Amino acid sequence: MPVTAGSATGPVRTTVEAVFRIESARIIAGVAHIVRDVGIAEELAQDALVAALEQWPAAGVPDRPGAWLMTTAKRRAIDLVRRKETYARKLAEVGRTLEDVPPPDLADAGDIDDIDDDLLRLIFTACHPVLSTQAQVALTLRLLGGLTTTEIARAFLVSEATVAQRVVRAKRSLARAQVPFEVPAAAERPARLASVLDVIYLIFNEGYAATAGDDLLRPALCEDALRLARVLAGLMPEEPEVHALSGLLEFQASRFTARTGPEGEPVLLARQNRAKWNRMLIRRGFAALERAGIGPGMGPYALQAAIAACHAQAVRYEDTDWTSIAALYGRLVILTPSPVVELNRAVAVSMAHGPAAALPLVDALATEPALKDYHLLPSVRGDLLERLGRTEEARAEFERAASLTRNERERELLLGRAKGLGQGPGQGLG
Repeated sequence: MPVTAGSATGPVRTTVEAVFRIESARIIAGVAHIVRDVGIAEELAQDALVAALEQWPAAGVPDRPGAWLMTTAKRRAIDLVRRKETYARKLAEVGRTLEDVPPPDLADAGDIDDIDDDLLRLIFTACHPVLSTQAQVALTLRLLGGLTTTEIARAFLVSEATVAQRVVRAKRSLARAQVPFEVPAAAERPARLASVLDVIYLIFNEGYAATAGDDLLRPALCEDALRLARVLAGLMPEEPEVHALSGLLEFQASRFTARTGPEGEPVLLARQNRAKWNRMLIRRGFAALERAGIGPGMGPYALQAAIAACHAQAVRYEDTDWTSIAALYGRLVILTPSPVVELNRAVAVSMAHGPAAALPLVDALATEPALKDYHLLPSVRGDLLERLGRTEEARAEFERAASLTRNERERELLLGRAKGLGQGPGQGLG
């Protein structure tokens, strides 16, 4: 969230903004419980941030900065409730003086439920069925997942304006429906589970391959998503797709240290040192996949976890069972039709049956509106053309891909591939 207060500079401002990034999700949820409007709650949380920027330079950073922000935001929420006669009933429910507003840890103590992870609790709360699935996920990613509008737009393959509209409309819908911002009962959670899984998955994806910036990876996002998946697996052990998502993220996280070189440069899957893959995480991935179950009724996350397991089983890149991966992608594209899944299937087909078999699949996606600015489409096509010996066409595709990505590391990689044609294919970041 942008801030404009100019009185805080240097270390104090850095501290304020760092604390707010950590605490903002909890603050918004706590305030929304009072005002019953997530849009207003977001504004009041922002007001608390501005107050900290104005007061902390003179008064000093409090011992419990998160509690200070929460209390300030809640006080303003109660003031707002008091000023509006239409909120009289809610004020009676609140029923406490300003001095009674407790800091975050005490405030949460009264909200007894069986979700013991703060962020997971809030994600379940925000994924309310009054909203469409896409609106639930967009709103939750924006408010609680730490993703920007640009990053969410990439995840959905839509424009930033579309995402912004979804978020605004979602806030209005929650306000109109007067949705109580509270943790759903256990019986209500399955209806929200698909959205919760999508949120966790997309948070991890942004950490695994950042949309923009100077770094390929955002480790903190991956760590958050992996923790959430593990907690969720303990909370809902009877749900196969919960274990499947957990397994998928364990497999993907196992490659983390091998995906970049000494200077942070991307390392392609074919060139990764597999000795650096985390064997403990791989074992956890297989255990989670076993709990999810393997068979004809596998869900989308189970199929993706099975694909990741194929990579994890291969001691060398050359040992990868691409035929099985292509078949799994074939099942996935039927279950969840998506141009991105189609593109991934084409990569697997190229490795199992050769680039000539895959090129028509990729060319068929050229007119897909969702992939118009998706840099991986020309990147994959460039790889196929390089393997077919069509060097000049491949160079043009890699240069186009470089022009589309907003991540500097990916841009450098793609331009390097354009210049170094003939030195071997990459077959994806992995």
